[in-house]
Amino acid sequence: MTSAFRTRIIRTLTVPLDAESFPGGLPSFLVRDDVLCWTRREAGLVGFGEVARFTATGPERFLEADIWWRHLVLEADITDAVECPGTGPVAFGSFAFSKASTHESRLIVPEIVVGLRDGKAWLTQLTFDDAGLTEAGARAALDRWLDAPDVALPVDVAAQVPAREAKLVTGSLSEDDWMAAVSAGVAEIRTGALEKLVLARDIVATVPDGVNAAEILRQLAVRYRECWTYGVDGLVGATPEMLIQVEGRTAQARVLAGTLDRRDAEGMAGSPLEFAERVLAGSEKQRHEHDIAIQSLTTQLAPFSEALTAHSEPFILELPNVWHLASDVKAELAEIEGHVPTCLALINALHPTAAVCGTPTTVAGALIRKLEHLDRGPYAGPVGWLDAAGNGEWGIALRGAVIESPDSVRLYAGCGVVEGSVPEAELAETWAKFRPMLESLGISS
Repeated sequence: MTSAFRTRIIRTLTVPLDAESFPGGLPSFLVRDDVLCWTRREAGLVGFGEVARFTATGPERFLEADIWWRHLVLEADITDAVECPGTGPVAFGSFAFSKASTHESRLIVPEIVVGLRDGKAWLTQLTFDDAGLTEAGARAALDRWLDAPDVALPVDVAAQVPAREAKLVTGSLSEDDWMAAVSAGVAEIRTGALEKLVLARDIVATVPDGVNAAEILRQLAVRYRECWTYGVDGLVGATPEMLIQVEGRTAQARVLAGTLDRRDAEGMAGSPLEFAERVLAGSEKQRHEHDIAIQSLTTQLAPFSEALTAHSEPFILELPNVWHLASDVKAELAEIEGHVPTCLALINALHPTAAVCGTPTTVAGALIRKLEHLDRGPYAGPVGWLDAAGNGEWGIALRGAVIESPDSVRLYAGCGVVEGSVPEAELAETWAKFRPMLESLGISS
């Protein structure tokens, strides 16, 4: 496929839209189960259709995708009347967590993209055809995608999802076996072999009346506005963690480590936020876990940066299901051999962070493979989008699931394990992290 793009030129047309014509923001466009999605606070990108796709596995998957994308856009014929991040040629992507995974990482180039950012709205059509692109043609193409017979009717996302009959079963490990894995991880940490380990587990939900991906995405986008809601090829979720966001020469990340279930505040003295600050920010275990995650990211990002700043103190990120200790990191990217690094090149250097793997990375990664008995697939891997100018937003695929069949969804959740970790508490934390997906499916937890 790569060689074919040397003779086939992608052509794109971007035209402005009236942002006020869809007051619900981008969630109002989440009406197809095959939609490509990256939204936060009603803004972001949604994509329809597919004109090109790249897939790869193995340790070079990020760099191979980067080469493919740069070849694709190098000679692109771009007409862009809006000119901001996310206009022109765009690809949505999802990458496997592990270099050893058999799951295919992918970049998908849609036929139609609708974007909303900073009060600007736009429509982009992408094609390899030689026929002329026009604004009328782009609008007609969008209407065809939105008016198709299989489009789901919008629901009242403010209302509670109706309870559904569903069957939940554990995935690769039973709860007892997973807690035993946590205990084994703590024992390894106490030997001094590593400082932190992140262990994940999976559960499978079978929903007899069917899984509606569009409804899941709408629910997540509205309920978890501070998260980035993503949908790429059956991978759906709402992540609170930004691996890397690149705009021009500025890169930003949001690092999370340290979690507290909001239900734990029930009946406690003081306000819920005061409780979170006391338990999270005042916990040596939670602060240690957070410091490891920050150090991991800044160490890996520093070689690409002229200047690097991070919060001296983490803040409490409030989400509907949990509180997190969070820190934002900002970097001014340096030119390396005459070029600012692309977001995929940065991802190649940053992934996996201590927040989703552990530290040291090599030791933690080997222990994950030994203890989890699970191919994470795209869970905890990078998910997001990039454009031809080098801009992009890539979150870590957390608080998510893979739709495996019309009525079956595999959910994933993980916990950072350090020397003070207690297996029963870590298991409870996974259930708190499953909650966004379970609620969006109408399953009580």
